Amino acid sequence: MAVKPSKADKKIAYDAKLCQLLDEYTQILIAAADNVGSNQLQNIRKGLRGDSIVLMGKNTMMKRSVRMHAEKTGNQVFLNLIPLLQGNVGLIFTKGDLKEVSEEVAKYKVGAPARVGLVAPIDVVVPPGNTGLDPSQTSFFQVLNIPTKINKGTVEIITPVELIKKGEKVGSSEAALLAKLGIRPFSYGLVVLSVYDNGSVFSPEVLDLTEEDLIEKFATGVSMVTALSLAISYPTLAAAPHMFINAYKNVLSVAVATEYSFPQADKVKEYLADPSKFAVAVAAVATDAGAAPAAAAAAAEEKKPEPEEESDDDMGFSLFD
Repeated sequence: MAVKPSKADKKIAYDAKLCQLLDEYTQILIAAADNVGSNQLQNIRKGLRGDSIVLMGKNTMMKRSVRMHAEKTGNQVFLNLIPLLQGNVGLIFTKGDLKEVSEEVAKYKVGAPARVGLVAPIDVVVPPGNTGLDPSQTSFFQVLNIPTKINKGTVEIITPVELIKKGEKVGSSEAALLAKLGIRPFSYGLVVLSVYDNGSVFSPEVLDLTEEDLIEKFATGVSMVTALSLAISYPTLAAAPHMFINAYKNVLSVAVATEYSFPQADKVKEYLADPSKFAVAVAAVATDAGAAPAAAAAAAEEKKPEPEEESDDDMGFSLFD
């Protein structure tokens, strides 16, 4: 007969398993497991099998194991996990892509009925239409102030009704009515709360960022640095081109207003002295722009192969036949 392990043996085994996973994996998803059943959790484990492991446990035991393992190994980054172990949470250790694992976890959500005393995670709206209930069931609707009418021997809801608001507790009348209507308004599953990656902790929203989002945010930061540098006249790599251009404009303004000149300003002064040159320059640009397509067409025409002349032999007879 197999000897049943004691609580102390289970704690030792759990501590050893958690420490082994901390050493083996550098990426961890911290997920809330409120209202997640054992069968649902088992399906999640099967779906993640291969590169991810789901570990549940008591927060006090997990905190103790993490703290002792950090002291034993001298790796203090493990301590960043401790503040995240709040509430009914579990750890998903993975070696795969964090975004893909998070999306895979989100697939395993199941519908759940509204139980009495449960805090509603979303607004619950009862749609209008025939309920299929007989007229004797109208008492439920009257208690909840839901407008109804009798249509062909059944109760029909006239207008949509917001039965439960998000954050409110489900009452016995609401739970009974939703059960009679066969409505399962809530869905539950593991919800990723935080991401731990090799000591760094960040929000799961970061996983949804694309390369375009990162480039946009980087460009916004560069523009802010540039604006600040120009405002306080502090040279930076981002502001240097603008500073050179502004300095050139200032020196050019001085050259135009005075007799002082330099090579880059001579042409500007020449155009200002004879404005008709502006029209000549614009006409030249327009001519060049129109000539480019014509030149390209002519070049393409020259590249066309000339048709070969047919010989008498090719025609199938000879003039001397």
